[in-house]
Amino acid sequence: MKNATVVQKASPSSLVLRTSEDNGVATLTLNRPAQYNALSEALLEALENEFSIIATDNTIRVVVLAGAGQAFCAGHDLKEMRQTPNTAYYEMLFKQCSRVMLSMVALPQPIIARVHGTATAAGCQLVANADLAIASDAARFAVSGINLGLFCSTPGVALSRNVPRKRSFELLMTGRFINAKTAVEYGLINQAVSNETLDQAVSGLANEIASKPESAVRLGKRLFYQQLGQPLEEAYASAGERMACNMGFPEAIEGIDAFIEKREPEWS
Repeated sequence: MKNATVVQKASPSSLVLRTSEDNGVATLTLNRPAQYNALSEALLEALENEFSIIATDNTIRVVVLAGAGQAFCAGHDLKEMRQTPNTAYYEMLFKQCSRVMLSMVALPQPIIARVHGTATAAGCQLVANADLAIASDAARFAVSGINLGLFCSTPGVALSRNVPRKRSFELLMTGRFINAKTAVEYGLINQAVSNETLDQAVSGLANEIASKPESAVRLGKRLFYQQLGQPLEEAYASAGERMACNMGFPEAIEGIDAFIEKREPEWS
């Protein structure tokens, strides 16, 4: 991807994933609208490949994850899954999905989920796994596998790391839908806005982050997830080491000097 006003780019599987870029903000659009953007093998592969490409592209500052059609994502493609009814296949599929989720966390650039319609099961997992999420106030969320006799085990990993324990367990055990307002209260998403202002809200947040020094954003995302998995003492040790290193970055030196000198920083 190259910086331009808007650049359309063919993905590894252009039928299931559309990609574009606008001034450092890459948008990945799940493109299976007739299936409510269910995560097929092809779509998971396309996402994994695209995240791998973006991770090495220094022109991309922020990633937006969106869905085409009437929904954000309805979870795994159950029809496709039932075509190969054996445990080895299912283990392969869920490992593939987990690689996608882990690649989202490992991606140097922050990811914003742009949510409209419904986000269910693994679709809700994508929302929870994104670094930030903004939804239409008409959006609905659920980890509803339990209603089909299938506990949403893998979505529960991401959900329980965003939503308080008893709230996430209740959602997993009931399969109940929640609206966007409740999703904000639970901590699943950052904002709920009108459908008419959804794109404006997403682009505003993306552009705000894209305007920050790239080195600090990348370091910050990596440290944020590292310290979450550490005991308190180790977390402070890691954070202290990263801040000491960060103080030597040219962007930090310029930013601090500009603050002291009461002027705007001049970052390259």
